[in-house]
Amino acid sequence: MNNPNISIIDIVPRDEYNRQLLAHVHPPDWINPSPKDQYDLVVIGAGTAGLVVAAGAAGLGLGLKVALIEKHLMGGDCLNVGCVPSKALISSARVVGAINNAANLGIKKPGNIEVDFPAVMARMRQIRAGISHHDSAQRFQDLGIDVFLGQGHFLRNNKIEVGEAILNYKKAVIATGARAVKPNISGIEEVGFLTNETVFSLTECPDRLAVIGGGPIGCELAQAFQRLGARVTLLHRGDHLLNKEDPEAAEIVQQSLLKDGVQLVLNVQLERAELTENGKVLHYSNNSESGSVIVDEILVGAGRAPNVEGLNLEAVGVKFDRRGVRVNDYLQTTNPQIYAAGDICMDWKFTHAADAAARIVIKNTLFSPFGLGRSKLSNLTMPWVTYTDPEIAHVGLNKNTADAFDIGYKTIKIPFSQVDRAIAAGETEGFLKIIHIANSDEILGATIVAPHAGEMISEITTAIVNKIGLSKLSSVIHPYPTQAEAIKKAADVYRRTLLTNNTKNLLKLLTKFPSKLF
Repeated sequence: MNNPNISIIDIVPRDEYNRQLLAHVHPPDWINPSPKDQYDLVVIGAGTAGLVVAAGAAGLGLGLKVALIEKHLMGGDCLNVGCVPSKALISSARVVGAINNAANLGIKKPGNIEVDFPAVMARMRQIRAGISHHDSAQRFQDLGIDVFLGQGHFLRNNKIEVGEAILNYKKAVIATGARAVKPNISGIEEVGFLTNETVFSLTECPDRLAVIGGGPIGCELAQAFQRLGARVTLLHRGDHLLNKEDPEAAEIVQQSLLKDGVQLVLNVQLERAELTENGKVLHYSNNSESGSVIVDEILVGAGRAPNVEGLNLEAVGVKFDRRGVRVNDYLQTTNPQIYAAGDICMDWKFTHAADAAARIVIKNTLFSPFGLGRSKLSNLTMPWVTYTDPEIAHVGLNKNTADAFDIGYKTIKIPFSQVDRAIAAGETEGFLKIIHIANSDEILGATIVAPHAGEMISEITTAIVNKIGLSKLSSVIHPYPTQAEAIKKAADVYRRTLLTNNTKNLLKLLTKFPSKLF
């Protein structure tokens, strides 16, 4: 399962759910349409970015001719090997976590927890298949889009070839995404490893699992597999997990993984892998000392490579490097007729980021020639969530980025141990942290650590986008008791800073007047 070019079509178990999935996202009997004389827009790649661009352009009611090319699976990583299957798996794992924590809530755990791992994976496949019709080739054809299954590549300016068909276009969009990369570890390919593209095809839980990489993917899957029955060793080259997050937030998640039983090996340099009678062995150095771990499977959760192969980008003057296709702030490539969106060109490798970028591309490819203005990637306010338990949700600046920009700022922190609903739920280990401009209520960013932090971050994102300051947030009524009340508490903390000594003296004076004067 370690071949980066292997197709999920070749490895998934041939059960009812995967047959349903493939019938939608790669129909075996699909016949490509006859190309139109010229397309207003041709999109290469049917992941989130490509689907949104194609559907958005076709749905404008302007009679635009749109073509969509996909060589693998409609829906891309998100549906097939990313967001959907991983969150289904995490949902099952959270039940295990809740049961293990039941004693703290006065509930006796009924002996050992039995995880039916094949049933967990079958549920994941059922969910994935059940929503796959949204991304199906047939649905997009019904939207008026010509859907071509096959490898598309540029012939020259304004011409793309897919199979035996030649597609002439006015504008094109590259949305081919990225993939997991093979780690630079001697012997790893011979030993074999899993990535996000293959791990969801497992039907039996590995007894011993090594996870390489302590970023969001590695932490999410390490915790999930540990709870679902594997003995997980997480190896990370940094000195703590989730290096890009607020250090206090990352520490809470790190302690949560340790509590679940995940074995952490930090500051690690992986050297080689070998296959022995006892299993797969990863040899590493750690703080100048040598070590090794023996496992049944190795999951690589670090590193992504852009899918630029086979596009013949050189023929149309589109420049790219190891990070992907090069674009300007308008998502325009070095060929002005060709744009890009999603993981192929962006540092934000999130489904919602691809969706937002696709909307920019629709506007810039179709409307900017008519003087309607162009949208910029840099204008986006991008939240993100790491779906561990607890979750980390973040938007805007944190301390590190604020320090780098040399911005005068202040931080308000509300521990969930001060929020009644969190206390009642036994979920007090997290916090809300808001950064705002010094001497102003303008919010620069926020970090939330809580079991459902991802459900809370949008209120702050909305405030940042619409320039709603802490003063106005303080006047918003939040239902009691909810954990989102922490946002109001933070806003109230800011409001209290406005009470200067002069203001306090004035208020004291006013309270001395008889009420009838008012």
